Amino acid sequence: MSTHTELTVVPALRTRRPRGGRIRGGAAPYVFIAPFYLLYGLFMIVPVLAAIALSLTEWVGLGAPDFVGLRNYADLFGDTSFGGALINSTIYTAIAVLIVVPVALLVAQALNARDLRLRDMFRVAYFVPMVLSPIVIALIYSLIFDRDYGLLNASLQALFGLPHVDWLGDPTIAKGAIGFVLLWRTVGYLTIFFLAALQNVPGELYEAAALDGAGPVRSFFTVTLPAIRPVTAFVVVTSFISAAQLFDEPYLLTKGGPGEATLSVAMFIYRAAFERQQFGYAAAAGVVLFAIVFAISQGLNRLLGIGRES
Repeated sequence: MSTHTELTVVPALRTRRPRGGRIRGGAAPYVFIAPFYLLYGLFMIVPVLAAIALSLTEWVGLGAPDFVGLRNYADLFGDTSFGGALINSTIYTAIAVLIVVPVALLVAQALNARDLRLRDMFRVAYFVPMVLSPIVIALIYSLIFDRDYGLLNASLQALFGLPHVDWLGDPTIAKGAIGFVLLWRTVGYLTIFFLAALQNVPGELYEAAALDGAGPVRSFFTVTLPAIRPVTAFVVVTSFISAAQLFDEPYLLTKGGPGEATLSVAMFIYRAAFERQQFGYAAAAGVVLFAIVFAISQGLNRLLGIGRES
């Protein structure tokens, strides 16, 4: 008996090359991210380059700009108004970073307490100022800070017998008043970030710290702060950038006054461009502000460890 085995030859399957293979291959990622870069270049890179080009000219808004080179920058650094605006913006950024951010962290720590009654109501109350219009906020605080009929002076006089204070008319006090409004308006917004970070800190870390004998204060510095460092760095940098471009509060409350005591760099740019029609000069001030903010924000990124490999 013989056994015969037949071999069946199966024809090789032809692999069909997908259409558009080149796009699905190496070029596919670039096609998908191209809209972002197009929009980024159109609305970010092009305006920056246009501002730099405009800063080298003298232009009143009509006709062709006249090229003046670096004259706008030379005039800018000799302008006492711009120097005062830089000092005022430095004060506002110091208030935002050194006062507003720590207060927001402490408020978030309090709102994160488990035994806090009416916790949701407090969270909403702290966030409400962020959704109010800056014009409404300015109107409210203009009534509060009014020298003759303001609520603050009336309360201080009734409770402590203090004389009326010109909160928005004194050059030194006006900066503090604007800083207080900045604190009141932004602390709730920053609290949201800190509260989200605190809720993501593992409870096992606090338990381990408690076993080592750490109290609430020591746990805050050894557990909480290291755990929320990325969020803290983000909040510090964004607060600095926002305060460096502060415009609403000085413009609506004091118009930059008394004199130029509360003038910010953003308001200086607005005056140069839209009140004096010095668009090239205003563009030069904007480029200087951009360079300063970019350099300091990069320094803060390095100092706070953003992007550092763990």
